[in-house]
Amino acid sequence: MKTHNLKRLFASDKLKVGHSVFEFNSPGVGQIIAAAGVDFVFLDMEHSGFGISETKQAIAGLRTGNIPALVRPPSNAYDHIARALDIGADGLIMPMVGSREEAEHIVSCMKYPPMGKRGVALNIAHDHYTPGAAADVLAAANKRTALVALIETVDGVSNADEIAAVKGVDCLWIGHFDLSCSLGINGQFDHPDFLKATRAVKRAAKKHNKALGRLSSDAAGAIALYKEGYDVLCYSGDLWVYQQALIDGIKAIRSGCKPRQSRTTKTGTRTLRAGK
Repeated sequence: MKTHNLKRLFASDKLKVGHSVFEFNSPGVGQIIAAAGVDFVFLDMEHSGFGISETKQAIAGLRTGNIPALVRPPSNAYDHIARALDIGADGLIMPMVGSREEAEHIVSCMKYPPMGKRGVALNIAHDHYTPGAAADVLAAANKRTALVALIETVDGVSNADEIAAVKGVDCLWIGHFDLSCSLGINGQFDHPDFLKATRAVKRAAKKHNKALGRLSSDAAGAIALYKEGYDVLCYSGDLWVYQQALIDGIKAIRSGCKPRQSRTTKTGTRTLRAGK
């Protein structure tokens, strides 16, 4: 089974397109998503109902589709970080990173010695249950495990340059809804303060040669973001794609099915039905 290198993916100049999973954990999801040709899946533990066991199952399903898993733990606590990696996450997208010190703490929790302090458990999910020389396994994990820092607070924007400078941070990702709320302009993505904040994050990513990411609810929005300089684009999420497709389909059916003509019978008026 292929071992993915998300650090290499995020360091590349190519467009990286992903999809988020917040709701569904069917064994077939990985293969279904793979058919769309995505580069990674953003698997959420912060806002979903996924616990550690469900996340482990989801990652196993993504592996059937040969898709790398970028997991968002619920916090930056050591056990949340290390366990997400132990169950097979190829990278982490960490919420509300606000300072250089916090980014360094996350890197330390993610990386094995001498780069960090992550505890060692071998031949489990993170290394595909495959035996190997310990020194080689640990070094390889340090080289491939990626860190995406979510910049979604005023502090994160103020310290974006220092966060981007931390060795081990591979991508700055603007959490646009939380950032707008932190700025006091909930959901106002055209507000001058929001635009000023995003420009600061873009400058930091460019200065330190880090990838720049954001989620978009639609394809047109993602294309517009790419033109602005974002190279890691996450297209919507499982429940929203399903929900919108269902809404559109039901709406189209109701719109296209006009009321039937009625006819008068000896017993009154009744509606004509197919086959009657």
